[in-house]
Amino acid sequence: MRFKDYYDILGVEPGAGEAELKTAYRRLARKYHPDVSKEPGAEEKFKAVNEAYEALRDPEKRKAYDQLRARGYRPGDEVQPPPGGFGGHGGVDFDEIFAGGGNGGFSDFFQELFGRRGAGFGSGAGAGARPRGDGAVRAKFAVPLEAVYRGEPVRVSVAGRSLDVRVPKGIKPGQAIRLAGQAPSGGDLLLEVEYAAHPRFEVDGRNIIHVLPVAPWEAALGATVSVPTLGGAVELKIPADSEAGRRLRLRGRGLPGTGGAADGDQIVELEVLAPRANTEAERDAYRAMREAFGDDWRRA
Repeated sequence: MRFKDYYDILGVEPGAGEAELKTAYRRLARKYHPDVSKEPGAEEKFKAVNEAYEALRDPEKRKAYDQLRARGYRPGDEVQPPPGGFGGHGGVDFDEIFAGGGNGGFSDFFQELFGRRGAGFGSGAGAGARPRGDGAVRAKFAVPLEAVYRGEPVRVSVAGRSLDVRVPKGIKPGQAIRLAGQAPSGGDLLLEVEYAAHPRFEVDGRNIIHVLPVAPWEAALGATVSVPTLGGAVELKIPADSEAGRRLRLRGRGLPGTGGAADGDQIVELEVLAPRANTEAERDAYRAMREAFGDDWRRA
């Protein structure tokens, strides 16, 4: 397998904190999202960004990756596994489970490092499946937010078999889905839920946070724009004189509540962006704005 520099893919330094990783991921995922980007190779870049963020956002995965990276590998180098494999421990030879084909479209490098024998070099802190005293096997299960929102089956690959796993509506991270007799050993398979990284949404409890790019004139004059939600696009009214960072609430558009709890909301955070001027007419429009606002606009 070939080494991948996840920090380079996200354009951050190895010491980047959680907030910096999130910002870089959000920016690049939006740039290369297949629904938006027309750039050649955008889909592959989008997958690479998704994989890099999935590896670095989890402390255990990041620790395992950093240990490997410290050996001096460069992108494209052939990686030599340590004796005993990456996990350095025994146990079940079983991948961490991702919805949709079992690996979320991740590379062999990602699967080999974080899958079959878990994350870490000899730490025993595996991210893959692990046996329990009752004979059941427990594995982490990265579930798309859309499946959590709707409560629907997703297809996963388990030990070479495809299974349709029914995701309960509104299931929370840390809760488990039991599949009787579906472990490779014949015992029960417990899928411990975690939310898969999403290019458009972040999760805050039951609330969903979406950063919405708006043009300066939309923020200044107000506008009605289409906003993506887990349940489909809706129209949102942006009040006039809105500033960057302002948060607007779409009630009931977050993750479903469970056990009698109310549904979450979607929080839309405004990000004011200046579109690139690609034509002379667009540059003239910016010149007109400069004349209208003058040089003292910052003071105002």
